[in-house]
Amino acid sequence: MTTTYKDSGVDLELYEQAMQKLPALMRRTFTPRVVRNDGGFAGLYALDFAKSIFSRNYEEPILVSGTDGVGTKLQVAQMMGRHDTIGIDLVAMCVNDVLCVGAEPLFFLDYIAMGRDNPPLLESIVRGISDGCIKAECSLLGGETAIMPSHYHGDMYDVAGFCVGVVEKKRLVSGQGITPGDVVLGVSSSGLHSNGFSLVRKVVFEKANLDVDTHVGELGMTVGEALLTPTMIYSELVRSVLSRYKVKNVVHGIGHITGGGLLENTERILPPHVDLVFDRGTWEVPPVFPWLAKLGQIEPLEMEHVFNMGLGIVFIVSEHFADSIQNQIRGAGYTCSVVGRAAAGSGKSRYS
Repeated sequence: MTTTYKDSGVDLELYEQAMQKLPALMRRTFTPRVVRNDGGFAGLYALDFAKSIFSRNYEEPILVSGTDGVGTKLQVAQMMGRHDTIGIDLVAMCVNDVLCVGAEPLFFLDYIAMGRDNPPLLESIVRGISDGCIKAECSLLGGETAIMPSHYHGDMYDVAGFCVGVVEKKRLVSGQGITPGDVVLGVSSSGLHSNGFSLVRKVVFEKANLDVDTHVGELGMTVGEALLTPTMIYSELVRSVLSRYKVKNVVHGIGHITGGGLLENTERILPPHVDLVFDRGTWEVPPVFPWLAKLGQIEPLEMEHVFNMGLGIVFIVSEHFADSIQNQIRGAGYTCSVVGRAAAGSGKSRYS
């Protein structure tokens, strides 16, 4: 009796059916610098910087890369049966990192591993990635889908993303220009973003025994809706700020606030002679955080160590331009406040 690939759990006909819908989702993200290579083995991208949206005068371009996933937030998507936003999270986690050095995101690649061939599920995931790339102003240039029935069961899957960007050497935002007196501007997050979900799931689904469909009055939505809120993508905002102000004299550092919270993520970019001192209560904390802390009896320091607590990205800027930049950020529709200052120190971030 013969054995086929389908017998092992991989249906090539379903795989081909799924693949047919992906090129259109990719093409909607293409910029003029994408070189068409239909059916080829690789994505092509022209380094035509005259078509750049960040800078039109690259003299010493530096390529920038970033990679990430979305962690166990995937399990909430599974519980919700909704997979069209998880791709936005994937793009955001990669692109926001690339933005922190002042880079223009150029293109994005994805890796999706699935337990079985499921064309509607794959299309939903990739549609979210495509939506995220449009928000990030970068092109979805390619990807890989692996069907691994012995590794993932049923409709379980995992995703990883990879972003490549470019920055002019003299406009690189490294954090090394941060000086005492600089002001830290905090820009709001949309909530949990994509960090700390192992703790979230333990509290919400194990300790509190809630369901994704449970409506929470103080959140104004169901548990699932609150947890699955997509991560904000800050590409347009960073581009807007950096196109108006000089990096060397004005924008000294940018931090993406993810796992590890505000202190750990900003400490990564500090020069050895400067501290960042943050003031609690200077920004609005979304209700999902106090709700979660109360539900799980999580100590405040643990909350601050694990979650972004309402800040998705921070700009460390010259005090002389802080008011102007804050007004610009607010004018772009973001909530922004002064959350701290730089002071002489030893390369540490701390609360006052």
